Amino acid sequence: MFVPLLTSTIQAGELTPQQKVMHVLNRLAYGPRPGDADRVMQMGVERYIDEQLHPQNIAVPPSLQQQLGALRTLNESSARLIEQYRDTENAVKNNVESGKEARREFVTEVVEDAGSARLARAILSPRQLEEMMVDFWFNHFNVFEGKGLDRVLVAAYEREAIRPYVFGKYRDLLGATAKHPAMLFYLDNWLSTTPGFKARGRANFQQGASGLNENYARELMELHTLGVDGGYTQTDVTELARILTGWTFDPRNGEFRFVDRRHDQGNKHWMGQTVRAQGQAEGEHVLDVLAVAPATARHISYQLAQYFVTDTPSPILVDRLTQRFKDSDGDIRIVLQALFQSPEFWDSATYGKKFKTPYRYVVSVVRAADVSLASYRPLMGTLRQLGMPLYGCQTPDGYKNTEDAWLNSEAISHRINFATALASGRLNKYPNAANSTSTSAPGKAPDSAQMQDDKMTERPIPVDVQRLKAVLNDLLSSQTSATIASTEPRLQAAMMLGSPDFMRH
Repeated sequence: MFVPLLTSTIQAGELTPQQKVMHVLNRLAYGPRPGDADRVMQMGVERYIDEQLHPQNIAVPPSLQQQLGALRTLNESSARLIEQYRDTENAVKNNVESGKEARREFVTEVVEDAGSARLARAILSPRQLEEMMVDFWFNHFNVFEGKGLDRVLVAAYEREAIRPYVFGKYRDLLGATAKHPAMLFYLDNWLSTTPGFKARGRANFQQGASGLNENYARELMELHTLGVDGGYTQTDVTELARILTGWTFDPRNGEFRFVDRRHDQGNKHWMGQTVRAQGQAEGEHVLDVLAVAPATARHISYQLAQYFVTDTPSPILVDRLTQRFKDSDGDIRIVLQALFQSPEFWDSATYGKKFKTPYRYVVSVVRAADVSLASYRPLMGTLRQLGMPLYGCQTPDGYKNTEDAWLNSEAISHRINFATALASGRLNKYPNAANSTSTSAPGKAPDSAQMQDDKMTERPIPVDVQRLKAVLNDLLSSQTSATIASTEPRLQAAMMLGSPDFMRH
């Protein structure tokens, strides 16, 4: 149940009403679009926060639904995606060159559909906090799209194991990621077996067993729950790996399977307790314990405070969030309510101070400029240039969200180049969607016939400077505004989007 925000809390920190509006649009959303500030000012920041915490009550625009619906592979099941991937693998065996091309085309389509959907939602969805939490939790439970089957499973992983649980109980989120084929494959737990296990029969899910594998057990405690200083030992990692033997999936259809023959049937001694042999229930018990452990509550609370408030959150704030996590049995929405009510969130010392990650920066630029993109490919390319490709973090700890990870001269140069290209209208490779007769969805290139039909509209359409000024007026310092005003008009949009002020939130 939502606890109304206290007016006295909102007023702490001496932010002006306009700053409060911009603060929530920059922290609970990927920055303002035209009209957003007026809407939040009219409804009030308390109501806006309440609305964002309950996204099921916010309608998704039909135009966004149409874009998502045009992405062929987006909602295909893991089983269907794995089947198609296996088909391309067999094609490689039959004809190496043509098979490799078919596999490359299929994988590219799946990855681009996933990226286009993520970007479309982040830019266009009014459920902004939901999109931010999808980004947060995917990063927390990171899988890398460049590894084998995961090349075609990232969208299904986000849809099935992350998105439904972003405001729910942490235990449900933890369990969904633990059993998804993308995570089981990425951290190799699908191959982990009791020592001496020998596959029999022809069932594909029994092949490839490699003995005990500790990868997932280690990251489950170090990254997903307790944290690196969570009080566990290497012995605990090994014992947890034994507990999770047999947790696998059938690579023919992606379904989670617990295979008793692959499971270590002995008793385990983990984190000071004896876990008696009882099959899959051992792993479920461990997830129950980890989800509500005090160290987990603190680890998650610290990460949320760092994501939403400041790179170095105060111990007082972390303590407060930790207590709410424990009191609510890991209810994510309740923890977020406490965070958004906190004086630390509203402290003027943090206003406009947090450096945007490349992903947040790119999305905020497109939102503020309110451009219609014919394809999301340029944005994906920009994110690769900036060192943050979508679904492209190879290590399980995910991308950092702190200034020291992203602030450097080369990165700033790339950001300014991107802002300049978008502001001048040169970003799109294909006709501007707002002036095109093409029926292709963003993220999909028009075919040659469509490009021929649209050749008369292939021209740069610069960002409207006055409209952009209205969006960013309360975000830019007086010094920045004065510098921009003294610059020739054709460069002003790029200067606003590439300014130091706009690179922070």
